[in-house]
Amino acid sequence: MDRKKALITGGCKGIGFAIAKSLAAKGYDLLLTYRSDTFTAQKSCDEINKEFDIEAVALKADSADANSLDIVANHIAAGDFKLDVTIFNAGMTCRDSFEAMKMTDWQDVFFANVHFPVFLLQRLLTDGLLNSGGSVVFTGSLTAIYPHAMSLSYGVSKAAVHALVKNMVKFLMPYNIRVNAVAPGFVDTDWQKNKSAEIRHSIESKIALGRFCNPNEITDIYNLLIDNQYLNGEIIVADGGYSFR
Repeated sequence: MDRKKALITGGCKGIGFAIAKSLAAKGYDLLLTYRSDTFTAQKSCDEINKEFDIEAVALKADSADANSLDIVANHIAAGDFKLDVTIFNAGMTCRDSFEAMKMTDWQDVFFANVHFPVFLLQRLLTDGLLNSGGSVVFTGSLTAIYPHAMSLSYGVSKAAVHALVKNMVKFLMPYNIRVNAVAPGFVDTDWQKNKSAEIRHSIESKIALGRFCNPNEITDIYNLLIDNQYLNGEIIVADGGYSFR
């Protein structure tokens, strides 16, 4: 029997890589996109392929570049397979102050976080590259719910992702495909581990559980959304009880 197939954008590091390993453990073949770091991407795939009896392939496809729509869709079509799971995890941010932010930076963040997944999903559907009964999961963000002063474009674009999930339910219904999202809080990936002890302590003081999320705890939620056939149009927040204090 053919193995199930999953696409994870931004799947070679961070949350995306944790999701990739969890799906590999369930027997999914994987297509993992990455932006630029070919060495890390190949190392991630090699690690998965060595540990699990599946095939993980890294594909260079920058979600901030419209040409990547063709790169991803053409790769899947050439491989003569269809996707059972599509996870839009790749994202972009801009940390410039509101006063210094350029329109091009704003547009780049929205393209990567909103426009790219919308039009890749459109392409996958129209090219017949998604299996009926499949699942689409977006990575949203806690910043879409609790505004954060570090990146206006990121928070607003992720709020658009949350709205997109709710709206896409109707458009994916004829294809028998469910769509949901996970809104992570602070997950203990390399990005967060590189923060200073002072900043980490400040963040932890605002989380009721007093700690960052383990990557395995967040992947459990992605798997729930993939496996549970009645979850549709949901945004599951995983923040450990975060609040401004």
